[in-house]
Amino acid sequence: MNLRGRNKVSPEFSMSSMTDIVFLLLIFFMLTSPVITPEALDLILPKAKGKTTNKQNVSVSITKDLKYYVDGEQVPLKNLETALQSKLSSVEQPTVILRAEKDVILQKAVDVMSIANDNKYKLVLAVKPN
Repeated sequence: MNLRGRNKVSPEFSMSSMTDIVFLLLIFFMLTSPVITPEALDLILPKAKGKTTNKQNVSVSITKDLKYYVDGEQVPLKNLETALQSKLSSVEQPTVILRAEKDVILQKAVDVMSIANDNKYKLVLAVKPN
């Protein structure tokens, strides 16, 4: 029996289809990844055991250059309490997630904790799991 007349699929053809699919998936993930966490800041958090499981109402971030962000929007420290009150005024059990970089002076984190305590907000300190 002669096999010359049959069409064979060459290995180069099947591999080129596979690389096309890989490149399409790569482009898809590159385009959709910023949509997943649009307000997240790139902070280096302190490490600890355990994890945060609470529902996030408002996130307060403190960068190492002492800039404050409420849900991704930069807010001066003097306006932080007002910004939190406006965001959490209609929330039944308000929770603040504090994300302070590991090099931030402890007093700056305590200032945010004090604001949360004065307004009866539950405060959760975000950490990087070990």
